Amino acid sequence: MCGIAGICNFTGDWKENIERMKRHMKKRGPNADGTWSSEDHRVVFGHQRLSIVDLSAGGAQPMTSHSGRYTMTYNGEIYNYKELADKLLKDGSVTAFRGSSDTEVLLEAFEAYGIEKTLAFCKGMFAIGLYDHENGEITLIRDRIGEKPLYYGFVNGCFTFASDVGCFRELDGFQNPVNQKVLDLYFTYGYIPAPYSIYEQIYKLLPGTILRIRAPYAPSDPQIATYWSMEEKAVYGQEHLFTGSEQEAADELERLMKQAIAGQMVADVPVGAFLSAGIDSSTVVSLMQSLDPGKVRTFTIGMNDPKYNEAAYAKEIAQHLGTEHTEIYISDEDALAVIPQLPSMFGEPFADSSQIPTFLVSRMTREHVTVSLSGDAGDELFCGYKSYESVSRIWNKMQGVPYPLRRMAGGAILHSPLAAGQVMHDKAVLLSSRGPADLYRKQYEELDPLIRKISRVHGNLPFAAGELPQDEMKEVNHEIMLHDMLLYHPDDILVKVDRTAMAVSLETRVPLLDRDVVEFAWTLPINYLHDGTTGKKVLRDVLYRYVPQEMMNRPKKGFSIPIAKWLRQPQLKEWAEELIRREKIEQQGYLNADAVHAIWDDFLTNGTWRVQIWYILMFQQWLESIGS
Repeated sequence: MCGIAGICNFTGDWKENIERMKRHMKKRGPNADGTWSSEDHRVVFGHQRLSIVDLSAGGAQPMTSHSGRYTMTYNGEIYNYKELADKLLKDGSVTAFRGSSDTEVLLEAFEAYGIEKTLAFCKGMFAIGLYDHENGEITLIRDRIGEKPLYYGFVNGCFTFASDVGCFRELDGFQNPVNQKVLDLYFTYGYIPAPYSIYEQIYKLLPGTILRIRAPYAPSDPQIATYWSMEEKAVYGQEHLFTGSEQEAADELERLMKQAIAGQMVADVPVGAFLSAGIDSSTVVSLMQSLDPGKVRTFTIGMNDPKYNEAAYAKEIAQHLGTEHTEIYISDEDALAVIPQLPSMFGEPFADSSQIPTFLVSRMTREHVTVSLSGDAGDELFCGYKSYESVSRIWNKMQGVPYPLRRMAGGAILHSPLAAGQVMHDKAVLLSSRGPADLYRKQYEELDPLIRKISRVHGNLPFAAGELPQDEMKEVNHEIMLHDMLLYHPDDILVKVDRTAMAVSLETRVPLLDRDVVEFAWTLPINYLHDGTTGKKVLRDVLYRYVPQEMMNRPKKGFSIPIAKWLRQPQLKEWAEELIRREKIEQQGYLNADAVHAIWDDFLTNGTWRVQIWYILMFQQWLESIGS
């Protein structure tokens, strides 16, 4: 894994500025670094390397193609690069490779087959900066799902890109203000959805897209095109459903996952896997062990509070499978010590509190291996969340009433004394939902009026999941799953895993996000995924071939932590109250102090927990980290 950066038309000391950008993300790539500049210094690329494949200088970046046409800085892994290399050799596009890295193979494929055709062949995770010496064009590319980060934008008129949004603050002349129009979204979800960042004129490149920009590299110049669409693959899959039996579906899923895992276990450094004792990670580890018996290393963390501890279950699964298992139990003090480090890890406000245990398990894992596979995406692709059951149940009750009538009824209730009661208020809000995804969204955005009052500035910015056509997927659960795969998964889950792992120079890989696995998952009928009470049926079918069912029949805990309990303890309570001091909030000018204190006082007085408490604290701590 690596960190990449680039600047174009920079008017100051380009050497010093690219070096500062590189140093800022050194933990993403501590093994080596490199810088390339065009002859006129108009275009400059930087790279920090975490060596995974071809540890020699033959894999050093930025790298220029054999002909000299392309120069590339690249973060990621192409898992099927050896197949691509064989193809290049077979058709004579390359006579010999200088090294054994996927970087070189990717570069030569871009030149031989073109960018789009190469991407169609490649399976992997990547963020790429590419310079074409023939026409001066810069191309930025992000992987299909959004596993690897890629920010871009303009700082003082200079086009720039980087793996870490904090890199832009290293540039001379950085004065990009906080984008206050995204704060409503942040305080709703706990993260900032793509394409936006916390700064004006700085954006996240959307997954599955290509950005092209040519001289003079002006703000009006970038052209963005989609080369792979999650939405299109989901719709196509549901229009072309898998017609075999559930047993045959499990057979095919097992085959595809084994194929993906075999490719992702390839590295020139030690490889392991996170094992949380859930269905997803247990399935990944089971298949890893079946492919490489006796050699798989697994890692988990435990907590002393049994409400939040799955370590004992993970150990039981590891013993059953025969993995080489490592566990560590963490204290409240261990977890609390991580909190001051969070702003530097994420670079912008981010408030999924499982970021803390994810960092701790990553840190422990990195002491033993350099690459770790995870079970992320099982819930979103195979209908695993309990919330899906709730939305499906509510929607099935209300969908028989035409939308215009429901909207009128909901509006009438909201404007009547009945809305004074929380239950009737919530029912009225949900009644006006246009479809399942809208119902799912309203549960987050509209049931608590205080959420929209936290920020002083309000924006109605469009984002991918918020603009989905209603009933596009025809089936309720699939529509909600698509919403999560466009929003929650890339902008929360994958951000959390990437940033916490990269903070300790650990590469993470996600087999369930393999292109073929994802596209197959969208073809599965809902009854192969969910039986009304239990989700991930077909994934469970695969797992139970390796782990006894009775071993998995228990409530899921996941990587959760007792944030609400901690915030009542003196140490964290004092920290929180200092961050949200009314005078401080009013001086900063971003938040509504009355709304913030209404939420906080309700928590202290009535025990009402809103996740927005943590969202607010993470925003305030981020502000302090940048000196605002």
